[in-house]
Amino acid sequence: MLRSLDIRDVLIIDRLTLEFAPGLNVLTGETGAGKSILLDALGFVLGWRGRAELVRAGAAQGEVVAEFDLPAGHAARAVLAEAGFDHPEDLILRRVNTADGRKTAFVNDRRVSGDVLRALSDTLVELHGQNDDRGLLNPRGHRSLLDAFAGLDVSAARSAWRAQAQAREALASARSALERAQVEEDFLRHAVTELDKLNPEAGEEASLDARRRAMQGAERIRTDVQRAHSALGEGAEGAISDALRWLEAASDRAEGRLDAALAALGRALVELGEAQDGIESCLRGLDFRPGDLEALEERLFAIRALARKHGVLADDLGNFAENARARLAAIDGGAAGLAKLEKAVAEAELGYQREAMALTKARKAAATRLDRAMAAELAPLKMERAVFSTEISAGDPGPDGMDAVQFTVATNPGAPAGALNKIASGGELSRFLLALKVCLTANTPGLTMIFDEIDRGVGGATADAVGRRLKALSSTAQVLVVTHSPQVAALGNHHWRVEKRVSKGQTLSTVLALEPDARIEEIARMLAGDRVTEAARDAARALLE
Repeated sequence: MLRSLDIRDVLIIDRLTLEFAPGLNVLTGETGAGKSILLDALGFVLGWRGRAELVRAGAAQGEVVAEFDLPAGHAARAVLAEAGFDHPEDLILRRVNTADGRKTAFVNDRRVSGDVLRALSDTLVELHGQNDDRGLLNPRGHRSLLDAFAGLDVSAARSAWRAQAQAREALASARSALERAQVEEDFLRHAVTELDKLNPEAGEEASLDARRRAMQGAERIRTDVQRAHSALGEGAEGAISDALRWLEAASDRAEGRLDAALAALGRALVELGEAQDGIESCLRGLDFRPGDLEALEERLFAIRALARKHGVLADDLGNFAENARARLAAIDGGAAGLAKLEKAVAEAELGYQREAMALTKARKAAATRLDRAMAAELAPLKMERAVFSTEISAGDPGPDGMDAVQFTVATNPGAPAGALNKIASGGELSRFLLALKVCLTANTPGLTMIFDEIDRGVGGATADAVGRRLKALSSTAQVLVVTHSPQVAALGNHHWRVEKRVSKGQTLSTVLALEPDARIEEIARMLAGDRVTEAARDAARALLE
């Protein structure tokens, strides 16, 4: 419930505080007195779209503060929790508009975004204005209104819609990939054949290159190594062995003077053997058939040629081959893969169809309930002959199902039905919208409902019927009505008069809470016009009674 509205320096309001109450609250006043300014101010603090500039001339900034009661279970609490607030008993919204156009919003003195403000406003206030900015006249919003009336949960249909889209996307992607692969199938098969035949190994190119260089240098060094081997083998070992034998025979008589020489010759004989082994090993490594170098170079050049052909490093040829084999396997198994994806698409489409049809069934049942509820609401509004109908037809499939919903009316029996704003007159339209508003918000507790001249175009008994319906509605919800109808004003629990005054050369708007005598005068003015007569006062008293 809206508890209070505090306005500072907004349009032609300098300072104004209104304390609202439960029940039916009515605001009256002369045309142009500023009743719409109050709604502009309330819409501003709730984050609704409205006038671009609200700051009163000469003021640095305008500010509006709205205070709401939040009973347990109120929908606003979920919005607050999602925004990181605790569990407040009261809710204070404040929004500031500076003279240079900057707007700042606060919830319980914490700065918030416009999105949070608007999300809260959807749970707090329902407005029916002269332009029906909540979309009752726009068929595009009728489906969501019917869903809200029925309490439908469309999350399953939305999930099924996403699953269907994902399955179709996967199938399309697989088909595209297969088509691209098939274009290069011949190339892939030739490349895989070449690579399988060559079968290059990681690091092989470097190893082959090293062996090639060794083989190319082998002929140049082989002759010298062979000569060295021959030189060592042509008596060097025998000469050392003879020398050792002779010295050993003389060593006993040399009294140790030959020991060092004998040791050196022993070591020389060992080192000579090691040198000969090394030379022989080298000669064996240099020993290759004439065709070996040619074969090695042929493989080395083949590996390098394939690497250049496919634009990869020689060591990456193996990975390239694996990738090419995988692409060929995808081509070969493409038909089976596509069949599996096509089956997944068919299953997803069936799943979406089931969910969409379930929504259609639920909407049709809800449409019947809404039509009955509207018939019950229209009778007290002197429109018992009018017929309201919720039409459900096939629409474009989407995340919320495949139904098109439109509210239509026939104002007289036998007359063709049509869209609300095309069939109904001004007074009829107001009553249709009032009835529809009542039906659509019946299951929304804690809502403040605002009606801006809902009684326009009606008078007499019909205006009285509108007022009585608003009065009945206010028994379960707080209702604020801006009205020019004395019949409606007389039924209010609380009455305010909006009026203009001139102060220090400035025109300002103010709002006065009316006591019983002042209320009689205001309703008499609404009945009689500028000149209030005693007869008008008596009529006002009769309405109030």
